[in-house]
Amino acid sequence: MMKKTDRPDAPVDFEAALAELEGIVKQLEGGKPGLDESLRLFERGVELARKCKERLDAAELRVAKLVKDRDDLFREEPAADEE
Repeated sequence: MMKKTDRPDAPVDFEAALAELEGIVKQLEGGKPGLDESLRLFERGVELARKCKERLDAAELRVAKLVKDRDDLFREEPAADEE
């Protein structure tokens, strides 16, 4: 079942979503789209940013679960920016 915010043309992977988001930012910064197109692009950008954040959060969780300690046991370790 597709969420209300999911679109059939949504990028499948993080890199594609990020590339599309970067393209939207460039278009908006260029100031050429009209108001309606700018709003459409902004909404799409918000959607892509959320998807990217979800993917990054999931990746961070996976990495945290895979960190081993000296006894070769798995343990969670804080991310570098949390130390």
